[in-house]
Amino acid sequence: MPSAEIITIGTEILLGEIVDTNTRVLARTLRGLGIDLFRTITIGDNATRIAEVIRDSMRRADIIITTGGLGPTVDDPTREAVALAVGVETEFREELWEQVKTVIGRYGRTPGENQKRQAFVPRGALAIPNPIGTAPSFIVESPLLPARGDKPGTHTNVIISLPGVPQEMEFLLRQSVIPYLQKHFDLHELIKVRVLHTSGLGEGTIDERIGDFERLENPTVGLSAHAGVVDIRITSKAENETQTDELIRHVETDIRNLLGDVIFGVDEETLEQVALDASALRGWKLAVLEAGLDNRMSRILSAVQSSNLMLVESSSLQPGELPARTRDVRKRTGASAALGVALFRSEFEQSIELHIITPEFENSRRVTYGGPPNLSPRWAANMAINWLRLAAQGKG
Repeated sequence: MPSAEIITIGTEILLGEIVDTNTRVLARTLRGLGIDLFRTITIGDNATRIAEVIRDSMRRADIIITTGGLGPTVDDPTREAVALAVGVETEFREELWEQVKTVIGRYGRTPGENQKRQAFVPRGALAIPNPIGTAPSFIVESPLLPARGDKPGTHTNVIISLPGVPQEMEFLLRQSVIPYLQKHFDLHELIKVRVLHTSGLGEGTIDERIGDFERLENPTVGLSAHAGVVDIRITSKAENETQTDELIRHVETDIRNLLGDVIFGVDEETLEQVALDASALRGWKLAVLEAGLDNRMSRILSAVQSSNLMLVESSSLQPGELPARTRDVRKRTGASAALGVALFRSEFEQSIELHIITPEFENSRRVTYGGPPNLSPRWAANMAINWLRLAAQGKG
């Protein structure tokens, strides 16, 4: 199975000016093709440093994919960096220059001399025309630095350089790169991932219950802990999607039998969406009161499309006041259900008080928190929302 590394190029990413979304798209694409991703790297706009990173990746991986640095300006150094990494010069391609002129001409402009830079690629590269942008891409097949300890001349590294503009990158990925990789590496396996989302148990407890599955080789099972939520990732490899789905199904069924209601969703489902959908199915009109959470409940719940959420109110509360204030919010709004959560922080302890009122019952809880203080608002919100979910599903 081929291996890959992703190199994201751009000083603006290192400075936090823009967010890199390309790596996620590329990682998921490689996963779907059955290609192992070893490492992702972000580096600034310096040709020498980029070349060093590329050569380092070539010693480990079959496929190196770069994004960014293919524009027309001096600080777009990817073409030169790749050429430097494989020991060749860049060369001008007339057909790429014609494409650049055509794209710019659509906007009624004449390309400047500096934009000719985009028609240069490392000597011998396979050019990838870009019909939706001015940055042509390219593929370099280089035998110079064999990966995995192969003898010189017996192994070829593939360097694929794509634009940094997400729409252009994704288009060229689908249009040209995926077919190339499938043919060049004779790809028949694919990798599929299913993520089970849980809430209500800590990572250690879940690990104790499903530890045997974490020792499997195919599918593999891994845990990822968040504040108040733990994800269980099931990854399978097979020759086709039917086989990957079957491998995942058996393991998922067994894990669900062990964890039951702790699992609240899969893949793109969120705790807040599941909880509000469940309360909407019950016909509840919901009011929420929060205190000490830095308005996190408001931000989380207001982002969900839901017809049954009446309001999220922020307040300042003292310990013990939450039940009465939650009843007051419910009465004032005419809501059929109300959820209250208050986070209290001291030098030695962080704790939350929870209070819920539904048409069927009313109850309170107090839970202490021992994690990082900066994560306590998120943890408190997830604890409260999960309790709402269980109550709406008749399990709270």
